[in-house]
Amino acid sequence: MTTLPDWMRPPRAEGWFADDLDGLPQAPRHTELIDGAFVFRFPPQLRWHSEVVGGLKSALTAQVPAGLRTSRDMPIRLDNHNRPEPDLLVTETAYDSDRTWFTPEEVRLAVEVVSPESAHRDRTVKLHKYAKAGIPHYWCVEDEDGAPVIHVYELDKPTGAYAPAGIFRNTLKRPVPFDITLDLDSLTPPRAG
Repeated sequence: MTTLPDWMRPPRAEGWFADDLDGLPQAPRHTELIDGAFVFRFPPQLRWHSEVVGGLKSALTAQVPAGLRTSRDMPIRLDNHNRPEPDLLVTETAYDSDRTWFTPEEVRLAVEVVSPESAHRDRTVKLHKYAKAGIPHYWCVEDEDGAPVIHVYELDKPTGAYAPAGIFRNTLKRPVPFDITLDLDSLTPPRAG
């Protein structure tokens, strides 16, 4: 067995803290913190995932109202032990080039595009954690025979849990978190063959 590099050893018995990530330049890009443990993105990202994230970012950026911004691959500091990195975020923040994370109060929408290695975290762990943190809207994007399908969730404030708000194929039209219409078929090129 290979010895772990020193930087991978937690500095305390409780594991890593969210703020520790800013002081670890050795950590691979897109390192997440879930329950005090590192989560690395392996294997490499599929092209489908990259195309969907890029297409969604462009579409959301074109439709967000003034005062909202879209960001790609920026973490949310949910609490001291959790700093996940959604594929996309819509936030209510001014631009700050030195920023390394957002708070849940600043996030209006978190979007995860499911990969084979992230499926469990995206469908269950992050669904629960984003709701508990009070993020009002969550989209989980699935690959259905090459076509993106978006499972939309809205926060039910009395229970603090997400309620399913629809499964969208071909087109997504919603009045929240802002008035939006997406042509889902345009997010990825047709598969050969």
